[in-house]
Amino acid sequence: MSNQLKTEILVIAIINIFVIPKAVGQDIHFSQFYASELMLNPAATGNFRGDHRAVVNYKDQWRSVANPYTTYAAAFDMKIFSQKVSKGSLGAGLSAFSDKAGDAAMGTAQVNLMLGYRSKLSENSILSAGIQGGFTQRSINSEAMQWGNQDDGITGFDAGLPSGESYDFGNYSYGDFSGGLMWNYSSNQKTMTSNDGLKANLGVALFHLNKPKGVFYTASDERLYAKLVIHGQALIGLKNTNMAIQPKFLWLHQGPSNEILLGTMVRYTLKEESKYTGLIKETALSLGGYYRMKDAFIPAILFEMANFSIGFSYDINVSDLSAASGGKGGAEVSLRFVNPNPFVAVKTKKRSLM
Repeated sequence: MSNQLKTEILVIAIINIFVIPKAVGQDIHFSQFYASELMLNPAATGNFRGDHRAVVNYKDQWRSVANPYTTYAAAFDMKIFSQKVSKGSLGAGLSAFSDKAGDAAMGTAQVNLMLGYRSKLSENSILSAGIQGGFTQRSINSEAMQWGNQDDGITGFDAGLPSGESYDFGNYSYGDFSGGLMWNYSSNQKTMTSNDGLKANLGVALFHLNKPKGVFYTASDERLYAKLVIHGQALIGLKNTNMAIQPKFLWLHQGPSNEILLGTMVRYTLKEESKYTGLIKETALSLGGYYRMKDAFIPAILFEMANFSIGFSYDINVSDLSAASGGKGGAEVSLRFVNPNPFVAVKTKKRSLM
């Protein structure tokens, strides 16, 4: 047996031990969870400073192990009926993602519609609720699968050899429903997006409330596990400086799988928005890192300028799979646009928390 074949078998064994048992019960996830709020909690719908928001996310994972796992996601949400809702605000949104994984191109495509409502609890806090309904398509290329019996022991894999496996894989689709709550706090509503004071939020969401079918094997009736999401973050301004500390955490619980991610960013305001002309755009740079328990260390950077922000992070794999990955987990990019400029909305229009 060649050294290359031995390496391939080792990689396949590690993936089967540590990855495949969790594949049925675990959704896609982004390391920059704070930059994909609509994927994180339906209560985030319309829950931002501005009228319109658009976000794009991309993740490339496990390229060093096999065919990369690639995920594309996009979301848009906006305030609606803002003049007709006196005690709160309504938001509506649309999100979609496409995920392809491994040699067999195991894919997930999903489209969701979301509705959110924000209610002002006090001058400093807001409670938001959201619901989500969507459609999901799962697919797999069973012809691309390779089995041990198809290794001829001389040249390697031979697709012409019988696999000796009895399987019945099929593509399928399902409807999916979710809901969530989120609480926001700001000690100084007039400077909510700057580095002053304390800003914080805490959210909880439950996905797959209807527990749809979640496996490719057509003879099985296994259901997708419901997923519990608890997340939170804060912005703590350092007095008399242009800096703020931003601790964040995320806990995902889905069937036998648990994921805990925590870390901190340091945000530095490079330029403040001009209070009079608006010609100088507020610009900020955030640097930091996160740790996904027993899986990866994630350095991250976020650059904000007026309406736009761009983030980059990289998963450095530290789990048992690092023997095959060499520590190369994957890169992730996020882009966000908010209209109107959230810094101007706070400093010149003096909007409330709503």
